[in-house]
Amino acid sequence: MAKGKRKVPDINSSSTADIAFLLLIFFLITTSMDTDRGLARRLPPPPEKEQKQDDVKLKERNVLQVFLNLNDQLMCGNDYISVEQLRAKAKEFIANPYNDEAKPEKYAKDIPFFGNMMVTEKHVISLRCDRGSSYKSYISVQNELVAAYNELRDELAQGKWQKNYADLNEEQQKAIRDIYPQKISEAEPKKYGEKK
Repeated sequence: MAKGKRKVPDINSSSTADIAFLLLIFFLITTSMDTDRGLARRLPPPPEKEQKQDDVKLKERNVLQVFLNLNDQLMCGNDYISVEQLRAKAKEFIANPYNDEAKPEKYAKDIPFFGNMMVTEKHVISLRCDRGSSYKSYISVQNELVAAYNELRDELAQGKWQKNYADLNEEQQKAIRDIYPQKISEAEPKKYGEKK
């Protein structure tokens, strides 16, 4: 008896692509993507075409030099300080409460809700670091500088409206930012020294 060769039935694969597509969409929707968090910084606007080169130069008294070396030692101005002391130094520099000749110049400015005030709007905190400095120290320095601005803004908001800066409306926050604009300039890290 001769057996006939039976043909094996084909599997219908017409819906395989549809199933794969649905699985792909399911996994895209249900998984969460980790996003890198960076430091929030607003870049200064580009210089205007008719702006003279002399306008860009800053007076030395308006710049606070902050330098983090390869041994994670912090220099603020001409003094070595700890990271914990940086916030107080930065606050004193930004506000210049006693109109010190060595600190930023104060200018009269009309600010909503406050009227005519003396502000140090041309101040800049210049941060430089060595390529050998640790990331942890760099972030600590950044945190202290931003905290100095946040504390000054909170103190002013508490004094005027008995609220924290974050709880104010947009117009009130803008008025306080006009008094204490955040100006942190970061230079590209360079290799200033060698670790031994």
